[in-house]
Amino acid sequence: MIKLHNTKTRAKEIFTPIDPENVRMYVCGPTVYDRAHLGNGRPVVVFDVLYRLLRHVYGPDHVTYVRNFTDVDDKINATALARQQAGDPRPLEVLIRERTEETIQWYHDDMDALGALRPSIREDRSEAGLRKAEPRATEYIGAMITMIDGLITSGHAYAVDGHVLFRVRSYKNYGALSGRTIDDMIAGARVEVAPYKEDPMDFVLWKPSDADLPGWESPWGFGRPGWHIECSAMSYELLGASFDIHGGGLDLQFPHHENEIAQSSCAHPQASFANVWMHNEMLQVEGKKMSKSLGNFFTVRDLLDQGYPGEVIRMVYLGTHYGKPMDWTMRKASDAQVAVNEMAGILGTSGQETLSNLKIGQPFPWIVEALKDDLNTSLATNELRRKNLEKRVSRHELGEHLDDLYASQILLGFDLKAHPQALAKAQSFDETRGIVNVRGDALLSPLAADLNRLRAEASVTKNFSLVDARKDTLIAAGIEVRMLKSGVELLRGPNFDPAKLESLK
Repeated sequence: MIKLHNTKTRAKEIFTPIDPENVRMYVCGPTVYDRAHLGNGRPVVVFDVLYRLLRHVYGPDHVTYVRNFTDVDDKINATALARQQAGDPRPLEVLIRERTEETIQWYHDDMDALGALRPSIREDRSEAGLRKAEPRATEYIGAMITMIDGLITSGHAYAVDGHVLFRVRSYKNYGALSGRTIDDMIAGARVEVAPYKEDPMDFVLWKPSDADLPGWESPWGFGRPGWHIECSAMSYELLGASFDIHGGGLDLQFPHHENEIAQSSCAHPQASFANVWMHNEMLQVEGKKMSKSLGNFFTVRDLLDQGYPGEVIRMVYLGTHYGKPMDWTMRKASDAQVAVNEMAGILGTSGQETLSNLKIGQPFPWIVEALKDDLNTSLATNELRRKNLEKRVSRHELGEHLDDLYASQILLGFDLKAHPQALAKAQSFDETRGIVNVRGDALLSPLAADLNRLRAEASVTKNFSLVDARKDTLIAAGIEVRMLKSGVELLRGPNFDPAKLESLK
């Protein structure tokens, strides 16, 4: 049972998918004109964890995740024009395409470094049926024109002077998501009042383009879509008129998401559009709003180039609940590095052979439960620290659960199998074990056999006091005790003292 905070109802609710065989989620993606900054990375990681959780609960073949690229936008045009004005002789269309391709590649590289899965749609159960679900706005212009035309026909939009605008007051529930009334919005905000608008709050669905700007032919002339209609059209084409979850940063709640709801609800009045709306809170740096003027503006790539591993950046993100403002600090980054190293080191505590053969088992139930409770990632990551793990699984039995530990880390987006700390720990273990392996050890072999016998007896009587007492004695003598499914293994540690075993003879 997953519980998620629904912005629409302002309450934490039990998540009930429309169709458990095809759970559908749409998340607003980037406008691809520049590098993703640190704040842009937060929703990617937040909804990546939700995607992983949904796949775990409903099955990877039963979850569809769509995240778009806005590749038609005034900022993109301005960037391309700047290149042209700087002396690049190529046509603007070519420069725009080059910039968007370049920026999309940057985005993929940076988000891959954070451990985020690519969104995907499985059209059938074959491997060939799995395709990426990262639609570009320019690929769905026809769908946008069709939706706009329908809104005009139904009286929710009007065309004037090459523009098409949405009649906000035609949708009675406008403002419900953000909790505002139309009159309050007009009074409290600076709203563009253009001569072609019937009402100050009406927003653009289509706008004209001159010969120097990208555009497409439409019933209203040569032009390009407004921002808000893009997500409405793409989500409809890929997920249908009703789907389960719509996500994004809190900065998108108004006007973008509010406008999406209005458009989509009027275009498909019998549908529910998105049932659950989720928004992650904003990000600060050392307690201040991130801005270039304050000199605390970072892209994800800036941090990666400064030597912060992607998993460390991810750990900082997950250390704060998505519904609370997040503060990036040097202290948090340092603590995250320690946590990641520790998590990796635990994987390597059974040697290189075990590490290389590590399989993805079943995540620990308490990790899954933490995530099911409105993505409590701070609790889940904390539960993977050694001191808390050993409260759930004893230090001597952890080796039996490495596959499940690995699965728990993967569920949170940490694949640390090849992490330097894991490899170093495994190598160190093998070097020690190679010298003092119990196999052929005349002293430890009978002790291991005796402990194995005691454990077998205790599994019947359910009284493990003798087993625990024997383990304590062995550990006090500097022996590492490994309780494996295949039997007991004893290893001489660096502080091994055979004199302390006299009581066992």
